[in-house]
Amino acid sequence: MEKKYGLIGFPLSHSFSKKYFEKKFSENSLKDFSYDSFEMERLNNFNNFLNLHPNLFGFNVTIPHKENIIPFLDTIDNAALKIGAVNCVKVKKINGVRKLLGFNTDCIGFKSSLAPLLTKNHTHALILGSGGASKSVQYVLKELNISFLVVSRTSGDIKYQDLNQSILEKYLLIINTTPLGMYPNITEQPSIDYNFITSKHLVYDLIYNPEQTLFLENCANMGAKTKNGYEMLVLQAEESWRIWQDANL
Repeated sequence: MEKKYGLIGFPLSHSFSKKYFEKKFSENSLKDFSYDSFEMERLNNFNNFLNLHPNLFGFNVTIPHKENIIPFLDTIDNAALKIGAVNCVKVKKINGVRKLLGFNTDCIGFKSSLAPLLTKNHTHALILGSGGASKSVQYVLKELNISFLVVSRTSGDIKYQDLNQSILEKYLLIINTTPLGMYPNITEQPSIDYNFITSKHLVYDLIYNPEQTLFLENCANMGAKTKNGYEMLVLQAEESWRIWQDANL
């Protein structure tokens, strides 16, 4: 029997997951495994989607559904519950009844890729964006005892226009969780004053395509250490695979 996995979100033209898992299946001679992209602008037909794919054993979730997938789930693990966002769902049959189990592997990927870069200077962080990815980042920073401000145009602790020199000089870790600058919109960038970025800053962009966003480029030009989201994606994908294959979950 074919074992199907996939990714739901919208849009998915930029998705890393399909190629990653197809390569993984090929390298491990998993001939009965497949991974597909399922573009869904809304989830109003989600139950019909599940019925159309009875061999679906798990799927990843990306923008804009990391939060609004939660009402469809039967269980959610503690980390995902605290974060309020899910990016990995395991589908299993219990006594012949389909159950959806929600997890957050973003937090694992982010923490593992960020921690080696931190120094004693990185005690305060600015998180750009307030969506599902932002919530995973907030969860990790709390675990690492790093205080933070969420910067957003509509919600959060502070607006972009309020980011002044004193704030940027104090908050030496900056994480972009927005899609600004993601392919194909590579000329977009978060609206901060890059003149106040220094060599003391560590700047992390969850975007991986392009490899260096305009945001990272501008920060690097000011001497900041920069990191894109590719390693985080690989780590969260591997954790998703572990969850899907774990018979005890």
